[in-house]
Amino acid sequence: MSKSLKRVMRHADDLGLCITVLKMEVPTNTAQQAADAVDCHVDQIAKSIIFLGQDSNAPILFLTAGGNRVSSDKAAIIAGEPLGKADASLIRAQTGFAIGGVSPIGHLNPIRCFVDPVLLSYETVWAAAGTPHHLFSIAAGTLLEVTCGVIADFCE
Repeated sequence: MSKSLKRVMRHADDLGLCITVLKMEVPTNTAQQAADAVDCHVDQIAKSIIFLGQDSNAPILFLTAGGNRVSSDKAAIIAGEPLGKADASLIRAQTGFAIGGVSPIGHLNPIRCFVDPVLLSYETVWAAAGTPHHLFSIAAGTLLEVTCGVIADFCE
C-alpha cells in the first residue's frame, strides 16, 4: 500500500470517517472514466484542482464536480488574489500527492479549500484516495465539513 493511500486512510480514521477505498482495475484518468468505474454520475466525481495564490504563494484547492471546469477568473475573485499554475512538484510538496491522485483529505500541509456547489446536490460523491488508482465515497456534506471548504461558484 502506498504512503499516500495510507495517509488518506489514517486521516479519515482520525476524522472519525468510515471510508471504503476501492482499487480501480480500469483507467480513471478522466472524471467520466472514474464515474463509469464506480457507476455514478460524472458530477459525483470530486476533482481536486490546485492553483497557486500569487500573493500568498500558497496552494489553493478547488473541489470541482466532474463535469465542470474551473474558471480561473472566477476562482481568483473567490480566492481574493491572482492565481497561477501549481506545477506537479509544488502539488506533491504541499499535498504529498501526485497529480491524478490528489485527495481532498490527508494533505501534508493545511490548504484553503473551495467547493463547487454542484457536488452538494448529491448525497454521495467520489474522490481520489491519494493515488490515481484508488477512489473513496463520502457524503457530500461530510466532504465539505472535513475539508473546511467554502461553497463558492468558481466554474465556467
